[in-house]
Amino acid sequence: MEKKFLCFLIDDDEDDQEIFIMAVREVSPAIECVTAGNCMEALEKLEDQGFNPQCIFIDINMPRINGIACLKAIRKIPRLNGCRIFMYSTAADPGIIEESKALGADDFIRKPTSMGELVDILKLLFNSH
Repeated sequence: MEKKFLCFLIDDDEDDQEIFIMAVREVSPAIECVTAGNCMEALEKLEDQGFNPQCIFIDINMPRINGIACLKAIRKIPRLNGCRIFMYSTAADPGIIEESKALGADDFIRKPTSMGELVDILKLLFNSH
């Protein structure tokens, strides 16, 4: 049985989660997308040794623990060293982009304004792995 490609979205906005999941399904039904509404929930899911996403998308602006702090915590998990991590936010401040890449993010993706644009971005990302 072929192992599914596992994608993990950490975003506190439920509408953004729904749009992301729909876009992932449009890219490929072989990609499973799991979501977490905040960093604490994400870290709890990542404690499960059997949960090994190939890529993680992290929103920057979240309550309590922001995306940068979440990125730092995830990058401390040795089994996820090969996991690609993308910061995913509406705000694209050059300082935050630079900081997130210095902390181990593979790239920074500005949340697109349309579903079609998101599908195109995800196609590029998933096909380049």
